[in-house]
Amino acid sequence: MPFIGTPLDTRNTFQSLQGKRFSGDGSTTAFTLDIAPSSVFDIEVFVENVRQDPNSAYSISGTTLTFTGAPPSGTNNIYVIHQAKSVGTINPSNDSVTASSIADDAVESEHLNDNIISGQTELAAEPASTDEILVSDAGTIKRLDFSHIYSTPAFSAKLSGDKGTFSAGATTKVAFDSEVFDSDGKYDHSTNYRFTPTVAGKYLITAGLRIASAANGRAVRLALHFNGGQLYQNGYFLTSQYFQNDQPNAPSLAAIVDMDADDYVEIYGFMYDGTNHTFKSDTSYFQGFRLIGV
Repeated sequence: MPFIGTPLDTRNTFQSLQGKRFSGDGSTTAFTLDIAPSSVFDIEVFVENVRQDPNSAYSISGTTLTFTGAPPSGTNNIYVIHQAKSVGTINPSNDSVTASSIADDAVESEHLNDNIISGQTELAAEPASTDEILVSDAGTIKRLDFSHIYSTPAFSAKLSGDKGTFSAGATTKVAFDSEVFDSDGKYDHSTNYRFTPTVAGKYLITAGLRIASAANGRAVRLALHFNGGQLYQNGYFLTSQYFQNDQPNAPSLAAIVDMDADDYVEIYGFMYDGTNHTFKSDTSYFQGFRLIGV
């Protein structure tokens, strides 16, 4: 007939009862057990194959079994059986406990390492883009690279010196050829003077351009071009006296641009009339960075 019920664990001594034999000499009443029973009822004691009364025939103190009368002489004629299972522990084999073996919510805070932060090595610098943090994604714990929460790609460029001269009435790309910084190398400061993020997202693009002319000019304009076409512009149109070389003529703009990986932006400058004009380096800039959380 097959076994019915929970199978027995036969890998350890918990499935067998502990026993001990002694030889009586007719005078000794105290014998030492290997395991201390909790009470006289936790063991069965036999003398000459006769079970002894736990209420009167013997007493227990720790591992000492004391008879009320000395057992007779004989070889192994005293036998003790522990009714309770032998004392010990079962240690699971290494890497054998799986998640399904642990009940949900069974691990409470008192069993967790309470110095998981203070006990770790301090990161005393800005995290690298490949460093990771743990976040809950709709209840699922995931690893997140810092690169995903940086406002990058980001860049800032300026003019290495005054650029020009350019003909009046001409719209000219501004060659911002000096990088202040370029986090991911996405700004071309030597050929096309454009920013191509290669990472899709919304970008805050800002620019300023001072345009100067040796003679009077009535209008200056700064334009942001997107993929080769004008997207936004800003400028001045005043009487001619305001646009001589020593007057303020530096329009600026700021725009949030939704860019795919291969989109690009450039800056163009324009002066309506007057003589040839120059892009001045002292107050001219072109910069941008990716917005996160939008």
